[in-house]
Amino acid sequence: MIWLLILLLVVMALIGAPLFAIMIAAAAVGYYSLDIDLSVLHIDIYQLSDSVVLMALPLFTFAGFLLSEAKTADRMLRLSQAAFGWMPGGMAFVALIACAFFTALTGGSGVTIVALGGLLLPALLKGQYPERFSTGLVTTSGSLGLLLVPSVPLLIYGIIAQQMSQQLDMPSVEIVDLYLAGIVPALLMIGLLYGYCLWATRKNPIPRQAFAWRELRNAAWAARWELPLPFVVLGGIFSGFLVISEAAAITALYVLIVEVFVYREIGLRRLPGLMRESMVMVGGILLILAVAMSFTGYLVYAGVPEKLFAFMQEHVSSKLMFLILLNIVLLILGALLDIFAALVIMVPLLLPVAVGYGIDPVHLGIIFVANMQIGYFTPPVGMNLFIASYRFRKSITELYSATIPFMFVLILALLLITYVPELSLFLVR
Repeated sequence: MIWLLILLLVVMALIGAPLFAIMIAAAAVGYYSLDIDLSVLHIDIYQLSDSVVLMALPLFTFAGFLLSEAKTADRMLRLSQAAFGWMPGGMAFVALIACAFFTALTGGSGVTIVALGGLLLPALLKGQYPERFSTGLVTTSGSLGLLLVPSVPLLIYGIIAQQMSQQLDMPSVEIVDLYLAGIVPALLMIGLLYGYCLWATRKNPIPRQAFAWRELRNAAWAARWELPLPFVVLGGIFSGFLVISEAAAITALYVLIVEVFVYREIGLRRLPGLMRESMVMVGGILLILAVAMSFTGYLVYAGVPEKLFAFMQEHVSSKLMFLILLNIVLLILGALLDIFAALVIMVPLLLPVAVGYGIDPVHLGIIFVANMQIGYFTPPVGMNLFIASYRFRKSITELYSATIPFMFVLILALLLITYVPELSLFLVR
C-alpha cells in the first residue's frame, strides 16, 4: 500500500502537480507509514505562525513590487552612471552596482533584467562594449543582490532554520546575522566581476565618461526620496533599533508614500492590483512554507537527518568533501528549481547534516543562496537565460556562450565563500 502511494506521488510530480500538494501528500504518506495520526499535519503547519519574522515577507515583497513598477530603475541607473561612470570600465561597474541594489530592493532576479536590461544594454553598447560581453554582463548581473538586505531568500532560509532549531539540537539562526553575513560575499562577487570586466576589455580600453558634479547632484536630487531607503533599513536592523518585521513595515509604508504620493508614478487605481499581485506571490510562498513544515516534521519523526548524516559520514570522509558535493548539488538544483522551491525542499535535509560536519548554519545559508544566485543563469535551464532571451531577442545558445565566462568568475567567488567561512562570519562575530 505504501509503495503504491509513493508511486502515485511520483506520477503526480511528473505530470506537473503543484509543489505544495506533492509535499503535503508526501508528509501524509510518511506519517501514515509510521502509524502516526495525520492530525499532526495541522500542528506542523501551525508552527509557521509562531515565526515572529513571518510578517516581514509580505511587507518586503509589496515594497519590491512598488519599486519595480515605478521609475526607480531609471533613477538608480542615472545616479550610478553619474557617480561611477568616470572609473575604468565605469559603465560595467554601473551595471553591476545598479543590478545588485535593484535586485536587493525588489527581491526578484528576473525583474531586474526586465526593468534594467532595456536601459543597461543600450548604454553598454553606446559605451563601445562588445555586444556579446554586454549581454552576458546584464544577464549575469540580474541575480546579483540576493545576498543583500532585505534579501527574501535569506529571510525564508532564516524562517526555515528557526523552525528546525526548535525540533533539532542545533543553534538558532537570527535573520540579522544572515543579512550581516551576506554583505562581504556580495561585495566579493561584485568586485571579482568588475575585475573580470577590466581584464576582458584590456585590449580595447573603453573611453571613460567625464565626471560632472552637476550631473551627480541632479541625479542624486532626482533620487532623493529613494536614497535614504537602504540606510533606513540597514541602520534600523543592524543597530538593533528595529526588528526585521518593524523594518519591513517602515520600508513598505515609506515606499508606498514616496511612489504614490511624492513621485506619483503609481496611481491609486493601480494600487489594488499591485497589492493583489504581490500577495498572490506571497500566498504561494507561505503555502509552500507551511507544508514544508509538515514535511520537515515527518523527516524529524522518521530520523531522516540522523540517517542521512550517518550515511554521509560513512561515504564522505571530510568536511571539505561534503562542501564540494554540496556546491555541485546546489548548482544543479539552482538551474532546475526556483530558489524558493529549492529552499523549502533542500534546507530541511541539508541543514542538520551540515551542522553535523561543523558548518555554521549562517554560513550554510550564504553558501545556499550564493549557489542559487549562480543557478539562475546556469545552462541549460537557468531562469534568467530564458528571461534575457525574451528581453533581448537573443537565442538561448547565444546567451550560453555570453554568460559562461561570468559564471566561472562567480564560481571562483563561490569557492572562496565556501572554503573561507570568515568572509561570511567575521561581521557576525
